[in-house]
Amino acid sequence: MPSARGRNLTFTEEARRAQLVDVTIELVAERGYAAASLGRIAESAGITKAGVLYHFPSKQALVEAAHEHVVSAFVATVGAAVEAVGPAEGPAAYIRSMVGHLRERPRHVRMLIEAITSGASLTDSKQRWSAVAELVSAARAARGLTGEVDVRSAALLIGGGIDAIVAESMKDSEYDAVAAAELLVEVVECGLLS
Repeated sequence: MPSARGRNLTFTEEARRAQLVDVTIELVAERGYAAASLGRIAESAGITKAGVLYHFPSKQALVEAAHEHVVSAFVATVGAAVEAVGPAEGPAAYIRSMVGHLRERPRHVRMLIEAITSGASLTDSKQRWSAVAELVSAARAARGLTGEVDVRSAALLIGGGIDAIVAESMKDSEYDAVAAAELLVEVVECGLLS
C-alpha cells in the first residue's frame, strides 16, 4: 500500500497504521470525536504525537481512515451476504447482515454515530438510501413485480428500521435484535416484495 509520501509502506508501518486506526475507533467510541485528541491516541498506542503524525498528517486524516475502515468492513460483509443470495432476496440479506454486523460491533456503531454527528462522516445520506433503493428495485424486478413504488422512501424506512434495531440492542443487551431483523424482513416482504 502506498503512503501519503508516495512510497510503499513497510510491514511495520502498515501494522502501526492499523493499530492507530483501531485505537482511534476505540477512543471515539468511548469518549467521542472531540475527546479523541492526538495526545490521547498517541498515549493509547504507546507512541508520541509526532509518531502519530508520521503515519497520518492530522487527526482528521486519522479519523477519516478509522471511519473508512469501519465502513469498508460492513460494506464487505453486507455486500457478500447480498451477493450470495441474488437479487430476489437482496433486501432480506441486507437487513439481516446489517443488523448482525453492527450488533456484533458496537464500537463501530459508535464510531459511525460520532462521525455523523461531528460532521466527520464521508458518507452522505443519498449514498446509503440509493444503494438500498437499488436492492428493492432489483428484488421487485427479479420477482416480476410491477407497479410504482417509492423506492427512496422504502429505502429510508428500511435504513431507519435497521438503525432503530441496532440502537435498541446497544441500549438493552436482552433485546432480541435477530428477531427484530426478521420482523423487519417480514414487513418489507409483505409491503414491498409481494
